[in-house]
Amino acid sequence: MKVIGKFLVPILLAAMITAGCGGQGKKDQPAAAPKADTINISYVKLPLNVPSIVEKKLNLFEKEFGKDNIKVVFPEITEGPKMTEAMAAGSLDFSNALGGTSAILAASNGVKLKVIGMYSRAPKAFTLMAKDPAIKTVADLKGKQVAGPKGTILHQLLLAAQAKEGLKADDVAFINMGIPPAMTAMLNGNVEAALIAGPAVSKAIEAGAHIVTTGEGLLDATIVIAVREDFLAKYPDLVKRYLNVHTASLQYMKDHPEEIYGMTAQETGLSLEQVKNMVGLYDFDPTIKESDIIDLEKTQEFLKQNGMLTKPIDIRSMIATVK
Repeated sequence: MKVIGKFLVPILLAAMITAGCGGQGKKDQPAAAPKADTINISYVKLPLNVPSIVEKKLNLFEKEFGKDNIKVVFPEITEGPKMTEAMAAGSLDFSNALGGTSAILAASNGVKLKVIGMYSRAPKAFTLMAKDPAIKTVADLKGKQVAGPKGTILHQLLLAAQAKEGLKADDVAFINMGIPPAMTAMLNGNVEAALIAGPAVSKAIEAGAHIVTTGEGLLDATIVIAVREDFLAKYPDLVKRYLNVHTASLQYMKDHPEEIYGMTAQETGLSLEQVKNMVGLYDFDPTIKESDIIDLEKTQEFLKQNGMLTKPIDIRSMIATVK
């Protein structure tokens, strides 16, 4: 027994020292970064969201995040308010093409989101259309019905156009309706005018309608890229990689224009000629410029003046710089 004890004491001491050193080593190691299993990115192909089409068709996000076994899901949520509702519920991480109006309204109502880039600017792509040839200007719509999606850039276009003509908001009977049903209602004569964007503009023209006005000179039609605030805080590296993929899609568009035209035509149902004519209306530069911030501030003022927003926010506080 004495012999065993003689050898046992050093062994126990060595074990205690080793355990102590090992514990100290683990204590000094930085905590492992949290890992995501799934990333949810909205997929909106209309009016003409070419970068999203490229990213989806070429599996760019899947290739990037698949390296870490992260599944990428693309819920097709096409309405801004529904996108921000999904973000608030935690079921949507990135709004890849969110109207500035929807982003501001959501932030004002307490939705925790951050704008991390600009998706597009396309004032000429947003239109107010009519079928009756007698309706030539916005002033001709006084006392008439106009259909379109409420609280959107198109709605902002209508009110800005009315103000320019000296009309009040209630001088026109606005009916809240999505773009396709609004176009149908106009073509069938159920409303005098409709707010239309994207491929629907060409279809409406082919059906005999005409453009009363576009957003040119009235607004910049700013569409943003937004992320859930808590997702950004938890996974800043994933957000950075997301933006890198988006930038790569823009470069691919520049390097392979003909391929992109064909891809977009197939996805949207437009002809190649229509796609080529429309692409030039869009500025997809993701850089957040001072002019973008000013436009978002003007958008907030528009929402406030028209009774759609009661709690103004600091627009700059909604923007996050991803490094």
